Formats: sequence, C-alpha cells, structure tokens
Amino acid sequence: MRRNSHFTLAIAGFAAAVLLAVAGGLLLWGSAYVHNTVTNQLSAQQIYFPPSSAFAHPKAGTEITPNMIPSVSQYAGQQLLTGQQAEAYADHFIAQHIINMGGGKTYSQLSAESLAQPNNTQLAGLVNTVFKGETLRSMLLNAYGWWKVSQITFIASLIAFGLAGLAVLSSLAALTLGHRPEITHEVITGTTDQTKVA
Repeated sequence: MRRNSHFTLAIAGFAAAVLLAVAGGLLLWGSAYVHNTVTNQLSAQQIYFPPSSAFAHPKAGTEITPNMIPSVSQYAGQQLLTGQQAEAYADHFIAQHIINMGGGKTYSQLSAESLAQPNNTQLAGLVNTVFKGETLRSMLLNAYGWWKVSQITFIASLIAFGLAGLAVLSSLAALTLGHRPEITHEVITGTTDQTKVA
C-alpha cells in the first residue's frame, strides 16, 4: 500500500514536470517571438539617437536640453533597437521637444486653438508637427510595452523550468522511498518456566 502511494506520487510528479516543461517552452518561444518582432520593427524605422557631440553643450531650445542628459545621453549615437531605448526616446527626447514647441500645451489644446484660428498657418503647422511627434511617441511606447511583456514571459519560462526540475527531483525521491525495503519486526513469544509451589 505504501509503495503504491509512493509510485502514484512519482507519476503525478513526472506528469507535472512534463506540463511545466511544456509551459516553459511555450513561454520561452513567446518571449523570443515578441523580442525579435519588436527589434525588427524598431530596426526598420532607422531611428538614431543624436551623436555624443550633441550632448557636449546642452541648452534650452537646442536638440539636446539639460534635462535629457540623465536618460538619453547613455544611448548617444546608437540606433534605436530595444524597448529601453524606445522608452527613453519617447519620454525623454520626443516628449521634451513637444513640450518646448507647444509651450507645455497638449496636442488637444493646440488643436482646439488651431480650430479657433483657421487662418493661423503657423499654428496649424505646429499642430501637425506635434501630432506626428505624439504618434511616433505612442508607437515607441507600444514597442516598449511589448518589450516588457517579452521580459516577463522570459522570467516566467525560467520559473516554469525550475519548477519542472523540482517536480522531477521530488518524483525521483518518491520512487527511491518506494523501493526501500520495509523493515518488519518479528515478535518472538518466549516460554517461561513456571514453578508450581505445592
């Protein structure tokens, strides 16, 4: 009975290990697919960060402003290929230029002003530029979001593989315990001499 329970546990452990290994494989495939898709899409855009020389003298109103240095300068001259780069370019390069151009106003605010002033061609041009900037920014942030998904699924695949390994080890332990010979205790009844006292 005891051996049967150990064998059942071992079979259940091996089944769990197979399921976890399959899940880990699928998660790993998904992670690689998303990673490669994001990289290929970003590569096709041919976006490059400004060269390191542009970061030498940052000042307001130029391509590089002082508040861009902490997050953008580390990618100077590089082609935009990763989610981290996309996030930095979108939130700390494009967004800053949009804020500077629009005086801190959002696209919807600028668009409303342009509709109220239909003959203001300069404002209409600004609205068009801000719209393009916001569109590119949203696409880059979308790429960053999927990049994060690929990282999370990669970590999940490692966890699944680790749990599969633990399931195999526990199954082997259950089989080992099931094959150990049971120790039986034999009770020997002794004889006692009884002296009858007459």
